[in-house]
This record gives sequence, structure tokens and C-alpha cells, in this order.
Amino acid sequence: MPSVDMPLKELKKYKGINPKPEDFDQYWERALKELDELDFNTQIIPAEFKTGHSDCFDLFFDGVDNSRIHVRYARPSGAGLDGNKNPAVLRFHGYTGEAPSWAELMQWTAAGYSVFAMDTRGQGGLSEDRGGVRGTTWRGQIIRGLSDGPEKLLFRQIFLDTAALARIALAQPEVDENRVGALGGSQGGALTIACAALEPRIKRAAPLFPFLCDYKRVWEMDLGRDAYEELQYWFKKFDPRHEKEAEVFTTLGYIDLQFLAHRIKAKVMMGCGLMDEICPPSSQFAMYNKIKADKEVVIYPDFGHEAIPDFDDLGYLFMMGL
Repeated sequence: MPSVDMPLKELKKYKGINPKPEDFDQYWERALKELDELDFNTQIIPAEFKTGHSDCFDLFFDGVDNSRIHVRYARPSGAGLDGNKNPAVLRFHGYTGEAPSWAELMQWTAAGYSVFAMDTRGQGGLSEDRGGVRGTTWRGQIIRGLSDGPEKLLFRQIFLDTAALARIALAQPEVDENRVGALGGSQGGALTIACAALEPRIKRAAPLFPFLCDYKRVWEMDLGRDAYEELQYWFKKFDPRHEKEAEVFTTLGYIDLQFLAHRIKAKVMMGCGLMDEICPPSSQFAMYNKIKADKEVVIYPDFGHEAIPDFDDLGYLFMMGL
């Protein structure tokens, strides 16, 4: 079986090499307490996109650090008016991108689902990034806030945005809180994992080649380029002799999804291409192997970090089981 990484037999046993911070669990308990105390100030506004079969809205809420987060929210027309509740899915997009088009979201409302698609803060959509940190903001969001310590890491705030969105979605009057799932690819796969880990009421999660796992492994495979280019940038500009390498990777451990994976209660179906040189399979399996919930992995031996239509279909059918 082809692979740019370990043989599949070894991948299924791999546990990751990035250091885990000693206070990791306390760090995330503090973060969730911060979320508990947050007033989301949710606003739901009818969208310009109109159809005869779906109600579409621009949903805004306040995330941590006072950033205003935007979500495309659609539901079947008149959903909830009869007192009945329907399932829902949360959609997360790839790195630097934005929420899918309204037209793409209609596949969910056509099936009787509500759908919530978040614009990740500071990327291609309407969500704001007001964090304000010292150090570089020129290259990438993995390293954003690294100079200010773990509480200021941007992906901490983004992970909390996913949990906030889940809470808001679960509270909508038409949504059945026992039938909510999440899905996405690459960064979207990472945020799917983060959401399911931080909000235990998520019932199904379908991540495709998830990003943000086992940074040290990515670095040692000489893949500090493309989506992980900012790691190379950080060392070249701020630590050229790697005197702080251990400290840097330990700090990144706070936003390494392999250490959140054990919190997941949802049923998980992960897609993995064995030729992936952006998010290498071993980094994905470092996270996947720590999931204790019901799970399966769908292997694509010839695929890299690219569109996999077959997994799109499987993910859709997987969510139809909600």
C-alpha cells in the first residue's frame, strides 16, 4: 500500500511525539469556564440569499477577546413552528478560507437539517480577529500569540469559537439537541475534532485529514511548509539556533488536538489519504488513536490532501444517521 509516511500497521499504533504540557487539562478547564461566563450577544439577521424552501440567516456572536464571529445559518422553511425538532450539522472550512456558499448548504436543509457554517476568525470570511498580541502577525495563525504565552494562542480562541457555536446551535428552538453533528476537512477537520472534544453533546463527527495534530512529527518529517510554513518562519525569524525549540513545541501542545481527543463522546468517522504531505497521516493518527469513543477511519491509499468526493458522500450519509 503506497504511503508517504509510516506503513498503515504502524500508523494504527502511533501515539504522537509532540510534548504535552503538564497543565493541559487545567488549561482547557479554565478556557471552558471563560466560555461559560461569556455573553454571546447572539444576533440572527435574515440573509440576502432567499429560497422558497429554506430560511437563511447571518448569525453573529461574540467570542472570547470580544471578536465578533459570523456564521451562515440555514434551516428548512418554517422549521420549529409546529413544535417539532430537526437534526443539525456544524460545518467548518479549511485554513484561510470561509464558510461554504449558501447553495452548498442547501443539501442539508433539503434533508430536513439545520446547518451552521462558521467563518473562522481572521481568515477569509466576515468573522473578526481582535485578539491583539505581541510578536508576528505576518505568517499564520498557529504561531499567533506564541510570544504572549498559551492563554493568547489564537487557536485556543478559535477552538472555543467552535464550542460557542455548538452551544448556540443546540439552543435553537428547532434543533434536536440529541441529533447534532460536525464535519469539515483539513482545518475544518481539526475544528470538527475541537468542537466534539469541547462540547460533549455533539453526537457525530466526520473529520477529513485533520490539521493541527502532532506538530513535532510534522516538523521532523520536514513538512514545515504549505499549511505549516509558519513553523519554519518562526524559527528562522525568532529562534534561528533553536534554543527555544522544546519550549515552542510544548506551548503548541496546548492546541494539539491529540491531547483533546480523549474528551470526545461523539461517534467519529475520519477520512485519511495516505499520500497526504500537508497533514501527514501519522499526525492524524496521533489524534485518532487517542479517541476513546466509537470510531472508524476510512483509508484512501492514493489520495493526498485533496478533494475526496467519496468521503463527501460517506460524510453526508453518516450525518443522515443522526
